[in-house]
Amino acid sequence: MLAYILRRLWQMLPTMAGVVLLVFILFNWVGGDPAYLLAGKMSDAAEIDNIRRQLGTDQPMHVQLWMFVRQILTFDFGNAWSTGEPVSRIIASRLGPSLTVLIPLTVLETATGIALALAVAFVRGSLTDRAVMIACTVGMSVSILVYIIAFQYGLAYKMGLFPVQGWGAGLGENLLRYAALPVLIGLAVSIAPTLRLYRSFVLDEVQQDYVRTARAKGLSERRIMWVHVLRNAAIPIITHVMANLPALLIGAFLLERFFGIPGIGREVILAVERSDFPVIKAITVYVAAATMLFNLLADLLYQAVDPRVQLA
Repeated sequence: MLAYILRRLWQMLPTMAGVVLLVFILFNWVGGDPAYLLAGKMSDAAEIDNIRRQLGTDQPMHVQLWMFVRQILTFDFGNAWSTGEPVSRIIASRLGPSLTVLIPLTVLETATGIALALAVAFVRGSLTDRAVMIACTVGMSVSILVYIIAFQYGLAYKMGLFPVQGWGAGLGENLLRYAALPVLIGLAVSIAPTLRLYRSFVLDEVQQDYVRTARAKGLSERRIMWVHVLRNAAIPIITHVMANLPALLIGAFLLERFFGIPGIGREVILAVERSDFPVIKAITVYVAAATMLFNLLADLLYQAVDPRVQLA
């Protein structure tokens, strides 16, 4: 197992190098001269040259590339252009609020999706199955903005069940008070596509020979679905969950923006609006690294779920 992990980490290096090179090219060659962005419209040539020296953009390209690699290796991307705060401190402080929303949402979405998928697959082809699939199609057709506005207006503003927006200082307060409605909205938005996808995973397994063999042995349909089918359908479910985690971290920016949650997604939007390249570059690199690590974790979970899976 350790040899497999080390081999996979070694194989990630070329991919990570490609990501670093692509980000460097996009921001240094395509993104334009950052000195003009920082100096403003009322600047002179001397001020622009001074900013270039401070940023190191007056150096040759290979020197700038090495500076960027050194920033990644030391987790030090300098200071944000807009606020002057260290980028590493910004990401560290924004990660907690994002995870406070992301972790409960992922757990609830996965557990609810699996339970409903097994229940719907149990009555596959029935009127209930068709009604649920129609409801999922309708739910997927509604924009997340509609969910946010409707839930925020109805449950928070009118009924007063949740705060309209805000964020506290303690984990318990944030989890039970401020993050509850964003998690509920995220679950309402994601459950329809998740249920449809997990249902297809379950139905693929239901058609396999081992299910017919289990039925021939006299096992109950409930035991077949919850023990045998679920165990084999867990592999693509794990792939889906692990692949979606980095995307959820950034994709929750609408929830964070509407509810005033100081998370990573909201920080990305602010950085783009302010052309804050150090923050954008750091988050891009970290999300790429997180994606590769989650893929490795998914492979390790495969073997935990099904020991027949051989890691090579």
